Amino acid sequence: MNWVVWGPLVAPVLGAAAARRLAEALPPRAAAWLIAVSAVTLAMCGTAALALLAGAGALRLPPVAALGHLVLPVVGDEVTVPAACAAAVLLTAVLAALARTLRRHVLLPARARRLADGTGTAAGDLTVLPDAGPDAYALPGRPGRIVVTSGMLRALDPAEREALLAHERAHLAGRHHLFLTALALACACHPALRVLRGPLSYALERWADEAAAEAVGDRRLAARAIGRAALASRPSPRPHAAVLSATAGPVPRRVAALLGVDPAPSGLRARTSRVTAVLLAACLAVSAACALEAAHDLHGSIEVAQGEHSR
Repeated sequence: MNWVVWGPLVAPVLGAAAARRLAEALPPRAAAWLIAVSAVTLAMCGTAALALLAGAGALRLPPVAALGHLVLPVVGDEVTVPAACAAAVLLTAVLAALARTLRRHVLLPARARRLADGTGTAAGDLTVLPDAGPDAYALPGRPGRIVVTSGMLRALDPAEREALLAHERAHLAGRHHLFLTALALACACHPALRVLRGPLSYALERWADEAAAEAVGDRRLAARAIGRAALASRPSPRPHAAVLSATAGPVPRRVAALLGVDPAPSGLRARTSRVTAVLLAACLAVSAACALEAAHDLHGSIEVAQGEHSR
């Protein structure tokens, strides 16, 4: 095992920063895809590197070597065993975090859905909760469901309610909860990717904002509905992290974007975005190439230890 195995473990630090910066210059839908794909790629390569490091050390154990029919010791240097032990501990922690995250993103939304169905009044894809506190959110599922309180319905006029529901339906139609789940799993693999949570949430909300504005045919109406819903809503714990709400994220920035008052990208910003895109692509490519090279190197070491080749 040579130095390349460390590349996928370091790349997420720089790659996450580059993805976060580049997402700011992209349309919402493209930004969401960029963040999700980049995070998953970096997380997979990093986890593979941990597995390769742990595997290289495990092959030095007599029982494992016997299972692999190794007749010679696996080639390695003086840091192979300590690094493998550390990698095994980290890999165990990663697998446990993945299991907890997956369970949370699968079971808790279903529990919230059953709670909404049991206490609210359903009409199509809409469930109205008898709660004076203004709130509204989208619950993923088959089919998806929009949950809104009676307090939120009273806080908005009919046109604003239509825009709010269009926003929540855009979350369900775009399956935005899958983006959040993918990033949550990636963050469980590498903590450096956690800086992408805020940018992804903002991109998904902006994606739904644009879809709502298109559905009602009035960007000002969509902006007003989002702003009034945010002002009326009260701080309350969401049923789950994957639940998406029109009142989430930096609402003033979202309203400004809908009204077209965001600062236009300058020439310097465009050039910076191109440089950032190249940097992100390099991080992804290097991470994947290093993981593949490390796997190839370990495979070659195993073949030598099995006596199939000689060096």
